Amino acid sequence: MNQTRAPRARPLRRIVAIAVVLAIVIAAGIFFALRGGAAKVEAKPAQPAVAAMELAPGDLLRVQARDLRVQLPVSGALTALNQATVKSKVAGEVRETPVPEGVKVRRGDIVVRLDTADLKARLAGQQATLEDARARLTLANKNHENNTALLKQKFISQNALDTAQSNVELAQAAVKAAEAQLDIARRALDDAIVRAPIDGIISKRFVQIGEKAAPDMALFAIVDLAQLILEAQVPASEIPRISAGQTVNFAVDGFGARNFSGKVVRINPAAEAGSRAIIVYVAVSNPDSALKSGMFAKGGITLEKSAMVPAVPLSALREKNGVVSVLKIDNGKVVEQPVRLGLRNEDEGMVEVTSGIAVGTLVLAVKLDGVKAGTAVRLPAKV
Repeated sequence: MNQTRAPRARPLRRIVAIAVVLAIVIAAGIFFALRGGAAKVEAKPAQPAVAAMELAPGDLLRVQARDLRVQLPVSGALTALNQATVKSKVAGEVRETPVPEGVKVRRGDIVVRLDTADLKARLAGQQATLEDARARLTLANKNHENNTALLKQKFISQNALDTAQSNVELAQAAVKAAEAQLDIARRALDDAIVRAPIDGIISKRFVQIGEKAAPDMALFAIVDLAQLILEAQVPASEIPRISAGQTVNFAVDGFGARNFSGKVVRINPAAEAGSRAIIVYVAVSNPDSALKSGMFAKGGITLEKSAMVPAVPLSALREKNGVVSVLKIDNGKVVEQPVRLGLRNEDEGMVEVTSGIAVGTLVLAVKLDGVKAGTAVRLPAKV
């Protein structure tokens, strides 16, 4: 009976031992699997902090106060307000031209001398004619006195006395005519010395020494550069916006960044044929004579002008849902700041800010991808 039970007990113990080993293996596998997952979770690195965006100096603008202007573009040629072309009043050979082109002269300075030999001879002839006329007048007066006495004695008729009186009147007229001709001869002699009629600069000399000058022949041109006139053509549709006294700022090629200014003094009442433009005359003061007559100027007439207020570039503006704002920098972060705008200058790309930001505020001057309110930024060394 005992021999039969022993063999059955051994297989049962073997089965139990195998089951225990399997359980231990499964438990170990689960343990190491869980430990490995935990290790992986522990090995996962933490999310890095978002880096601040570095800005360039050209991205930023320190708001400044300035006067903003709305201008109407204009262009035109500069001409001298006072200029003259002096012509000869008498005929004569050119003997002297003491002042060359480009030299300043004062009113009354001699600029041309003509030969005076013929003019002096004419003057002498007129003096002789006057002396002859005066002698005839003296003789006529004596005859008239004698005839008056004879008439009282009834030695001559009244007709004879009337004839003597007519001779006196004719002699008096001859004297006056001779005096007038003598005065003309004197003036002609004076006109042989040509003088500058105004202060200015000799711009053109039309004759040379030895040439023959004729009456009404141009001798030289003189230009006064102290005051210039800019003749600017303006479309007729813009004339209602223009009035005398408005400021005109302009530039001229060759002067670099130097700007010039003038004021509207008058407006031509008629439009130019063909272009339908109207000429606006601008007075320009030129005390240093830097500008020259004939130069071409390009600028604008100031139609509106603001007071000294904060101004920003148009590129700095953002608009969303009808609200205009700028992005300012505050404590290293971008902050959206609503603003109220005033006068715009599209040509300069600037607009005045009537409220919202103050002078000195640091704002983004351009639109940058990825930059919005709340973005952390790093400023350049110099702003």
